[in-house]
Amino acid sequence: MVVDPEHATVNGRKRSRRSQQQQKTPRDVAEELRARITSKALKPGQRMPTQARLAEEFGVERGVVRQALRLLQEDGLLTNVSKGSPATVASFPGRALTGPTAPPLPTTVGLAPRITAAFRAPHVEIDALCLTSVSLNLAIGEPLRQIHAGQPKPAKIDIRVLLPSRNIDLAFPVPVAGSDGDQVHERWLAMRNAQGQVLQHNLLALRSTHGIDVTVSFRALPFTPPVKLYLLNGAEALFAYYRVARREAEIDHEPLEMYDAQGTQSMLFSFAQGAGLRDTTFVEQSHLWFNALWETISSELVLTS
Repeated sequence: MVVDPEHATVNGRKRSRRSQQQQKTPRDVAEELRARITSKALKPGQRMPTQARLAEEFGVERGVVRQALRLLQEDGLLTNVSKGSPATVASFPGRALTGPTAPPLPTTVGLAPRITAAFRAPHVEIDALCLTSVSLNLAIGEPLRQIHAGQPKPAKIDIRVLLPSRNIDLAFPVPVAGSDGDQVHERWLAMRNAQGQVLQHNLLALRSTHGIDVTVSFRALPFTPPVKLYLLNGAEALFAYYRVARREAEIDHEPLEMYDAQGTQSMLFSFAQGAGLRDTTFVEQSHLWFNALWETISSELVLTS
């Protein structure tokens, strides 16, 4: 039996004439493969077809397939995506990254894929409340890399960040003995300012390099936030507690015991709009809380020493 090349199949899927006539994007390919994974047509632990076979099926270049596979890897559906051997369906591809079934993850693990996913929207809106914005800087690196690599970019980016004011007595970090408070405060302030400046510079550079409309705004809080919060595109809220612990740090070449919190290791809990009443209410109330702080008791913040 001779098979019409236009209708050759991969894993039982027919190649339609329409798919050949209209070039598919990486997102189109990713959504089709996502449907196969979630429907169990492609099972956990199963090897994916090769990139060459997928490119032939969808009528696209292998680079489009590779980008689609990376999108699925970022969402936790695939593992081992590379130019070499075929990717593998994740062992637990149904595990949500947001919503009531999402497991809490350290901020360095959980934040980056959600920020990357948020940057796929035409208009990116991120609100963050944190101590120094270190985690936000780390997480935003991957979507910036993708934009510079020529992948689809948003048309507009709006970032708002709430940070503690330089003029308050912080609850943490503080020295255990209390005698070197100024040194600890200046160390925190230098980090807050440096991280904010890097974030601002990297994002605003997208204006000239890629023509993206970018706004980055900072406001100062009159208190030390005991939690960190990230609000993404009005659809997700990521929440974590700062866990204060006693640790030793070196300041001016001298060891100093202090009470501090390492925000990058804080466990991040995810809530998604539309994932149920609990999640939807949490997202909505988090936005109301953030906006209230922004519009009332926060003040102008200048990222200088």
